[in-house]
Amino acid sequence: MSGASRRITDQLLRAVHQRDVAAVVACFVPDGSWQNVPEPPARGHEQLRALFAPILERSSQVHWEVRSAAYEPTRAWLERVDRFVIDGRERAAHCHGVFEVDATSGLLVEVRDYVDLASWRRQLADVHW
Repeated sequence: MSGASRRITDQLLRAVHQRDVAAVVACFVPDGSWQNVPEPPARGHEQLRALFAPILERSSQVHWEVRSAAYEPTRAWLERVDRFVIDGRERAAHCHGVFEVDATSGLLVEVRDYVDLASWRRQLADVHW
């Protein structure tokens, strides 16, 4: 049974693809967190909004391509290529996320996303925020 974890990760992907920051944040419990390992986690809706808003609002298109996935009722693992079109150019990050889900609410409690941040930052070096 993968119900809750599959539902919430699908909901999160739809929100990301639509670049809807409020919908992304709504996928999390109030004190939920997202950590781009090894950076410290963004915790709570305000910090999650601050994490996602700059990149989603700056991108003209976003697509997180799921390469492989595994689901348990309250945990999902998604290997992805996260693609962002910024200034007409695609920037991509290879990621492997572990998504922890609250069994009662069906919302995300914690995401640990393993990504090569040095490569990602190099791709963004010419972007003026």
